[in-house]
Amino acid sequence: MEKLKIEYLPVDDLEPYENNTRRHEDYDVEQIATSIKKYGFDDPIGIWSDHNVIVEGHGRLEAAKRLGMAEVPVIRLDHLTDQERREYAIMHNKTAELSNWDFEALDMELEDLDFGDFEVDFGDFSFDNNEANVQEDEFDEELPEEPKTKPGDIYQLGRHRLMCGNSLDINNVKNLMGGGESRHVLN
Repeated sequence: MEKLKIEYLPVDDLEPYENNTRRHEDYDVEQIATSIKKYGFDDPIGIWSDHNVIVEGHGRLEAAKRLGMAEVPVIRLDHLTDQERREYAIMHNKTAELSNWDFEALDMELEDLDFGDFEVDFGDFSFDNNEANVQEDEFDEELPEEPKTKPGDIYQLGRHRLMCGNSLDINNVKNLMGGGESRHVLN
């Protein structure tokens, strides 16, 4: 296993990967910048090759630029092949999305912390210093008394047809593909 070594490079020396699959909205970058201001830049940007192509950390670079930082911490990932670099970039971002919050433990953890003027809204939960408890987003759905579609319903969507039903049932597939009459036309 390679030992990681942190270096500091000028922000202008880093090259964003042209096919980066992760997009950061303005709000995301602001949240990252707020975190860097409060806690420091404690998560180096992963770079690759002598061109300093960013493997992971595009949002951190944008936040650093907004904060007027001249240089940022980086780690070199040159031990990766080009294919491994591309795979790792996707894996790194996807695995961060896979875990869930334990809101009970989080509520206890936040109980005696003082975030000052620091306010966060990450979508899954939000908190600020004036609010003791974590507030989960509530997405209460009201189910209709009767479903709007029924098995066997076929929808015409331009040139495409969509059927409500079990795609493992060969009769449904034949009905859909063989020209069963569209009961609903959506433009």
